[in-house]
Amino acid sequence: MAHTTSASVSARSAPPRVDPAYAAAEAPSGPLAQGREFVWTNADFARVQALIYQRAGISLHDGKHAMVYSRLSRRLRDTGHTSFHDYLSWLENHDGPEWQEFVNALTTNLTAFFREQHHFEIFASHLRSKPSANWKVWCNAASTGEEPYSIVMTAFEALGANASFKLTASDIDSRVLATAAQGVYRLDGLKGVSPERLQKFFLRGKGGNAGMVRAKPELRRVIDFMSVNLIRDDWPFKEPFDVVFCRNVMIYFDAPTQRKVLERIHRVLKPGGMLFVGHAENFSESRDLFTLRGKTVYERR
Repeated sequence: MAHTTSASVSARSAPPRVDPAYAAAEAPSGPLAQGREFVWTNADFARVQALIYQRAGISLHDGKHAMVYSRLSRRLRDTGHTSFHDYLSWLENHDGPEWQEFVNALTTNLTAFFREQHHFEIFASHLRSKPSANWKVWCNAASTGEEPYSIVMTAFEALGANASFKLTASDIDSRVLATAAQGVYRLDGLKGVSPERLQKFFLRGKGGNAGMVRAKPELRRVIDFMSVNLIRDDWPFKEPFDVVFCRNVMIYFDAPTQRKVLERIHRVLKPGGMLFVGHAENFSESRDLFTLRGKTVYERR
């Protein structure tokens, strides 16, 4: 996921509703606490729920105890804290780079090349309908780059490598964005990339880099990688987009946050522009903003 640096987001945003009895439980959370390096209480988890909601709009359900403990334990070790209580108190009182690390630790980055293939077929057809247009596309869950590079490969195939095409690729996780900008992948991780595309769009590593590939410079030169926080209303865009890919992001937001993000996407998308969303996402309650045009494909009203 995947947004602008979340360290500057106001901590005064309304947190998700947490059962007071649950939040007040200071005892270690049952079996999860046994044999753990750090004490982990229900109250610690409730604080994490509120903080990640405020910073990134992510709603963590109560079944995420083990995942949160595992990922944030690394932050305690790296910052020298001996308890979650102390780490979270320190975090709340320091508006520094650790906030970005906190968000990075709790975001999930599942991605692949040409994931949900039907989207790329629809996208290619849409591009071919206006071959001479000055295309501006936004992928707002860039993760480690597989989706942005899939978008650009599709555009080059549909329009040619010299077409007017620019992709903005963003994420809230600064770590995965750095990986995406490098465009280096394990060869055995390119499932979904045909041999023809592999030869056309990637360079194979040699010697010590054998088994690795790198996206060719012509792919990377049309992509602007940047950090954008979807729940902030200060997106840095100067011109509207023709197409927005917002896939498998909204599933981490509650309904009010989803609506706010959709309204903001509506504002930065041209009338008639296309919005591609994840296979598990349905925005039928936002018919005033978008019209369904295909399987998880919407058109901006």
